[in-house]
Amino acid sequence: MGVWNQIAEYLYLKKKDPNRPKDKWIGYMQGINRISLFVFLICLIILAIKLLR
Repeated sequence: MGVWNQIAEYLYLKKKDPNRPKDKWIGYMQGINRISLFVFLICLIILAIKLLR
């Protein structure tokens, strides 16, 4: 799976692959990755707002 496909799944832009095996620990890892990606995007938005002021 490509990196862009995985990011699109984290941001709920693309549906998950139904044929992929499900594992509890991978789900936890992806949840943490999703949270960190959202925090990173929020920080980028805040920095952009501060730079434009």
